[in-house]
Amino acid sequence: MTFLDMLATAERQNASMLCIGLDPEPTKFPGKLKGDANKIYDFCAAIVDATADLVMAFKPQIAYFAAHRAEGQLERLMEHMHRTAPQVPVILDAKRGDIGSTAEQYAIEAFERYGADAVTLSPFMGFDSVSPYLKHHGKGAFLLCRTSNPGGDDLQNQRLSSVPGEPLLYEHVARLAQGPWNLNGQLGLVVGATYPAEIERVRAIAPTLPLLIPGVGAQGGDAVATVKAGWRGKAGVGGTDGETTATIIVNSSRAIIYASSGDDFAQAARAQALATRDQLHAARH
Repeated sequence: MTFLDMLATAERQNASMLCIGLDPEPTKFPGKLKGDANKIYDFCAAIVDATADLVMAFKPQIAYFAAHRAEGQLERLMEHMHRTAPQVPVILDAKRGDIGSTAEQYAIEAFERYGADAVTLSPFMGFDSVSPYLKHHGKGAFLLCRTSNPGGDDLQNQRLSSVPGEPLLYEHVARLAQGPWNLNGQLGLVVGATYPAEIERVRAIAPTLPLLIPGVGAQGGDAVATVKAGWRGKAGVGGTDGETTATIIVNSSRAIIYASSGDDFAQAARAQALATRDQLHAARH
């Protein structure tokens, strides 16, 4: 199945728009795992096993593994996710942004070494930094568009020129992704949950693209406002009418994976994931 097919399946089977971000920091690990970087796989696998029937996607952040020399554990985790939850796509949060042969190697790393179904990218070196990933049939690529950090205003919220009516940079990225860059229908956009007005604007510009929306939970994004801004009724991947157009993938990381500091961390993560999934689902109505 392609990445979009997997999204449709997971959304339908799990009745979910929730993505869980896997950002393992050993100093925050619960109970007997605390401080042990060799237990990154164990921690993340327990979260995955407890929540796989509640999510639309998982999103491991590669830096949290690489910083602890845990790339091997990430490989094991990717294999575990695809084996135990084959219906749930995995988005590798790497934010790569290079060009040429280097970008080709990063694409091989994401899709062949780790087996990711999609990857996050920085598009600010232009289409040259995106096209190598589109050569991998059926894989997805999410372009940073309007991110949730305050510093995003430094570039993303600036106009391309002083001419009245010129788009903001993030609007231009959305138009490129919706139009000429989306050669094989593989692109999506990253839009932060802390800016619901911008989510709504991006959705208007890019009505058929999946939106990956981080920032719900610990970063302060509001789940209900996020759904209202980005979800458009029947415009959902795997909708009951069979349309395959756009969807939103709402990510929460720390609020779920660190829901408990005790040995019940997996059960607590499940409870928090269930509450968040149901909150997102209710916001549709």
